[in-house]
Amino acid sequence: MSYIPQILFIIISAAAIWFFSKKIMTIRRNILLGKDAAFDDRKGERWKNVLLLAFGQKKMFRNPMVAILHFFIYAGFVIINIEVLEIVIDGIFGTHRLFATFAGAVYPYLINAFEFLAVTVLLACVVFLIRRNVVKVKRLASPDLNGWPRSDANYILITEIVLMSLFLTMNAADTILQARGHGHYGENVTGNFLFSSLLHPLLGGLSDSALAGIERTCWWLHIVGIFAFLNYLPWSKHLHILLAFPNAYYTRLQPMGKMNNMPAIQNEVLYAMQPEMAPANATPPSTFGAKEATDLSWRNLLDAYSCTECGRCSAACPATITGKKLSPRKIMMATRDRMEDIGKNIDQNGDFKADGKTLLHDYITVEELRACTTCNSCVQECPVSISPLEIILELRRSLIMEESNAPQEWNAMFSNVENNFAPWKFSPDDRDKWVSEMASS
Repeated sequence: MSYIPQILFIIISAAAIWFFSKKIMTIRRNILLGKDAAFDDRKGERWKNVLLLAFGQKKMFRNPMVAILHFFIYAGFVIINIEVLEIVIDGIFGTHRLFATFAGAVYPYLINAFEFLAVTVLLACVVFLIRRNVVKVKRLASPDLNGWPRSDANYILITEIVLMSLFLTMNAADTILQARGHGHYGENVTGNFLFSSLLHPLLGGLSDSALAGIERTCWWLHIVGIFAFLNYLPWSKHLHILLAFPNAYYTRLQPMGKMNNMPAIQNEVLYAMQPEMAPANATPPSTFGAKEATDLSWRNLLDAYSCTECGRCSAACPATITGKKLSPRKIMMATRDRMEDIGKNIDQNGDFKADGKTLLHDYITVEELRACTTCNSCVQECPVSISPLEIILELRRSLIMEESNAPQEWNAMFSNVENNFAPWKFSPDDRDKWVSEMASS
């Protein structure tokens, strides 16, 4: 009977890891449905971006107060996992604070550091809940977040508060039982910890059995809660906790205002101006731009899954600020939603079956796309280097080049460029004549 908790723990752990891995592999498959793109050059710069943008959260520090709070949550999430590792090992082997055996006098300092991070995480989450639900910071109260996205953020913050509270309560009950020499708790005596000891007055009057029950309950709820959180991540905007690292590595290294040209179109212009260079059997491209999410590059889809939904892009967007329908955050959320729907379609049918919908029109409207000024403010502000602009441009290209769907003023300019090689309604000869007349006057 003494092995039942260990067996139960192993089953829960294995199930949690299996479900998490299955969802992550599905997301990976969805991302790789995008078109191929090369992002493997300048590896030194890419690793530097991982250190500065993902680990160091460089862009977040434009707002120091929020950045520091976010950094504590992030550092707590990463570093406290060492404590989680100890819990997992104790759960598998039925030990109690196994790391204390090896760490010796260093162990209390480690746990004190973890408790400090737990307290800062707890306080930061409380502040963020207040910002979202009481202060209602404008970018966090946007209609983009109505429904599940807003609830998702609140659920995560509340979950983190509960997990940190369980951790501190577990340590408080544990150290009291150590001091009393109760059962196996007296085997590895670590002494009191800095923050959990503040809870001793609340628990000190309880019996040994009651304290042991509280400690075990907090232990189980804490680790099961972490496993549940792990499996919730892939369904949540907090997937960026994991994807921020590959997203930073594969970020674009060219100047921010540089757009990706279409070689086929560049060649068409070249051949129009120099027909002798046109190949005899040139094969035109099958499509222009992107109408469906799978027409985008895998890098664009990684962006969509990495979006934190923080709204900094939309808060900086001049179109959003002036009341236009465009919201760069919504562009990323819509792209991710479409990929999720495509993935479910594939899972149900074995292959994608047309569902009568496309990313363009059904998830992102023409009005949104035309509102974009291509100013790159959204790209500049994103803390994980996402580019909503690339998706907007690819969808615009499909609108114009596949559907001839553009405002009349644009169509007039396109016609002039095609016929006169310039935006103006003058032939090349007339322009040369005008230049000559200006020069002689």
